[in-house]
Amino acid sequence: MTTFDIKQLQTELDRKNPRVILKKALELFDNIAISFSGAEDVVLIDMAVAIRKDIQIFSLDTGRLHPETYRFIEKVRKHYQIDIELLTPDRDVLDAFVKRKGLFSFYEDGHQECCGIRKVEPLKRKLAHVDAWITGQRKDQSLDTRQDIPEVQIDTAFSTEGHQLVKFNPLLNWSSAQVWDHIEAYQVPFNELHEKGYISIGCEPCTRAVLPNQHERAGRWWWEEGAKKECGLHAGNLKK
Repeated sequence: MTTFDIKQLQTELDRKNPRVILKKALELFDNIAISFSGAEDVVLIDMAVAIRKDIQIFSLDTGRLHPETYRFIEKVRKHYQIDIELLTPDRDVLDAFVKRKGLFSFYEDGHQECCGIRKVEPLKRKLAHVDAWITGQRKDQSLDTRQDIPEVQIDTAFSTEGHQLVKFNPLLNWSSAQVWDHIEAYQVPFNELHEKGYISIGCEPCTRAVLPNQHERAGRWWWEEGAKKECGLHAGNLKK
């Protein structure tokens, strides 16, 4: 990693092409990883492997993903001939949680506790060992929580006193249409659930297909209000 000024870097990368942002991220950081789960992330992988073949890639295996999603992960691994590290929850903590509250408590008291155990804690463990990470966040994914984020930022949710973590969001200003244009043009693998009306895909119990003209996040945690629709991976987006 080379030294940098975050404000200067934000100015330099403001509204830049995703490839420019990715190239800068990989130039600045050797110990950097891509978080992979959906269509946006595979576009990032598609671009990144052309810059650096050995880029670290990880995915969160919550234990509650659709069968189609597991097949998708394997399809991406084989297509790009890459390693994908699967991060899993702490078994003891998860067992205690399920024993205490059952498998579907989030419908009654919100998704934060379950996501905290299945997603946030495994992610926190991984991010403690990298200097920066790359996400597929886009502004138009959420009018409530993703409008004010920059292309690069200090990750306030996962930085610690002794470990400053940087987060890059190369696709920030892309639309869903631009993501799918890239997928089609470059024959990028995608989750077969997209052909069944799913747009934003998470865990099976918390994801459903959306109706025509519904916002893509309408299918995620549909029983909760929009301003709460972050699982904790991007908790810094939530307005206080």
